[in-house]
Amino acid sequence: MPSSRSPLHDVVIVGAYNTRQARVLDQPELEVLWDAVHGALASAGLPLSAVDGVNVTSSVRRLNAREAVMMFGARPSWTGNEIGIPAVIEAALAISAGLCEVAVIATAQAAEYTDRAATAPWTRPSNEFVECWGLFTPAEFALMARRHMHLYGTQPAALAEVAATIRNHGARHPEAVHHGRFVTPDEVLASRMVADPFHLLDCAITSEGGAGLVLTHLDRARDLDVVPIHLLGAGTDKQGMAYVTAPVWDRYGEVGRRAGEQVFAQAGLRPADVDVLEIYDPFSFEIIRQLEIFGFCKTGEGGDFVMDGRIAVGGELPVVTNGGLLSFSHAGLAQLIQKPISAVQQLRGEIPDALKVPGAKVALTSNGGSGALFCDVLLLGTELTA
Repeated sequence: MPSSRSPLHDVVIVGAYNTRQARVLDQPELEVLWDAVHGALASAGLPLSAVDGVNVTSSVRRLNAREAVMMFGARPSWTGNEIGIPAVIEAALAISAGLCEVAVIATAQAAEYTDRAATAPWTRPSNEFVECWGLFTPAEFALMARRHMHLYGTQPAALAEVAATIRNHGARHPEAVHHGRFVTPDEVLASRMVADPFHLLDCAITSEGGAGLVLTHLDRARDLDVVPIHLLGAGTDKQGMAYVTAPVWDRYGEVGRRAGEQVFAQAGLRPADVDVLEIYDPFSFEIIRQLEIFGFCKTGEGGDFVMDGRIAVGGELPVVTNGGLLSFSHAGLAQLIQKPISAVQQLRGEIPDALKVPGAKVALTSNGGSGALFCDVLLLGTELTA
C-alpha cells in the first residue's frame, strides 16, 4: 500500500474523452466543449444531473465559473479554477473534502489560431521582456535543449528518435490529427530548422478540439459499470513567470524533480513500477529531460536511454502512446488534460490494439517543462496497492 494515505486516494477518474481533433474544426467552440462534457459523462456512465462539481473552460469564448454552472442547469455546484493536471488535483481534493461528489473537467479550443501567416498565438508572448527579442516558445525550449547537449553530449539523433517514435504512435492512432503520417529519424533531421536544435518535426503541432474528465469518490465509483482509475500521487512545481523569465538551465533545468519525488512517495512506488509514460511532449528534448528528472535514468543519460526502440510501444518503457502533442493533438488548454486522458485510456484498454501496453497498471503523466518553468505530475493506477 502507499507509504502514507493521501486524500487523493479517496478519488478516482471514471470518465475520459476526447472530441474529434483536427487541424481546423468546422464546429463552434461551445459545441466542441459541450461534446467534451457529454462524452466524458458517457464514458463514466453518469447523467448530466449527477454533476455537482464544474470546471469547464474554453479558449476563445472565455467562460466564467457561473456561466459554466448555467450549462449544467444552474444547480448548486462547486466550481474549480485550475487547468490541466492541477485541475485534477483541485477537483480530487474538493471531492475528498465533501465539497462535491461528481466533478467534470472539460475544455475546448476552436478558431483561436486565425493568423496562420504567423506562429500560433500561444507561442509568442506579448510582453516587453520577450517580444522585442523574438524569444518565442520554441526558442525558449531550444535553449534548454542546447545546454543539455553541451553539458552531456546529447546528440541530435536522440531528439530525432524521440520525435519519430511519438509521431509514429500518432500515425497508428485513428483519432490523431496526423494519423497515417509515419516518419523516420532521418526525416526529422531533414525537416527545416525552427530553433536550433529543433527541426520542424521536433515541435508540437497546432490543432483544435476538446477534452473532458470525470472524477468521483471511490465509494460512488463502486456503483458504476466502469473501470475506475486511482490517483496514486500528484505534485506541482512552479518556478517563475513562464515565457517572461529567461530559461536558464542551471536554475530551471530540473523543474519537476521535486514533484516527481513527491508523487512516488505518496504512491509508495518507484520509477521501476511504472508501465507507461504519458508525459508532456511540446518538443522532443522534453522527453529526454523528464526521463532524467523523474528517475528513469541518470542525469545526462537520457539521450542514450531513448535509443533502439526502448520508448516505443513494445519497448521497455513506452512513452506518449497516443502520439501526444507531436501527432495526436495540441488544442489550446485541452492538450493539458489530454495527458491524463491518454493515461486513463491506456490503463482501461480504451486505445487501439496496436498501441496497447499489455498488462499496464501504472501510468505517469505530466504537463509543462523546462522552457515553461513549471512541471505538474500525476501518477495513475488501476489499483491502490503497489
